[in-house]
Amino acid sequence: MSRGRLEAFSDGVIAVLITIMVLDLRPPAGSSFSDLRPLVSRLLVYVLSFVFLAIYWNNHHHLMHAVELISGRVMWANAHLLFWLSLTPAATDWMGSHARDRAPVVIYGVVLLGSAVAYFVLTRALLAVHQPGSRLSVAIGADWKGKLSAIAYVAGIVCAFVAPLLAIAVYVAVAIVWLVPDRRIERVMPEAHEGGTP
Repeated sequence: MSRGRLEAFSDGVIAVLITIMVLDLRPPAGSSFSDLRPLVSRLLVYVLSFVFLAIYWNNHHHLMHAVELISGRVMWANAHLLFWLSLTPAATDWMGSHARDRAPVVIYGVVLLGSAVAYFVLTRALLAVHQPGSRLSVAIGADWKGKLSAIAYVAGIVCAFVAPLLAIAVYVAVAIVWLVPDRRIERVMPEAHEGGTP
């Protein structure tokens, strides 16, 4: 499989996951604005999950443009990432209905942590097939942002056992940090300075 096919397949999976999540949103039974009140929690969790998936799509897209080679190990690592991302709709649906309850918030955090670890594994698998001085290895560097995010998810999961809303605040904080575009790969891609990546 080529780099382009791997990226296209991943794009398709993420698009399907977003579609599944939006199909889980149901309109209110009534016809007044007050009938929307019970849906606020579900909608906010949907927004968080949408942002979460969009961040992975964006970073995966940039990552693939710095990739020169892939291997069987890379393909399995990518499938591992897609596995964790595929759990997002179910975790979103459960936490959206029970945002103040321990178990759904813990499981949501586990999905976030699993996805972060899987992305880290994917980057390590890619680095294994690239030379130390390659554009990819220069761009990824020490990846402190990714490592600190995983630590934050662990802290959020622990918090969820005693204060679920505090755990959600931690998850939101990590998403906000990642909303600031990660320029590491753009810095090493010459085409990024000429009007965008291909």
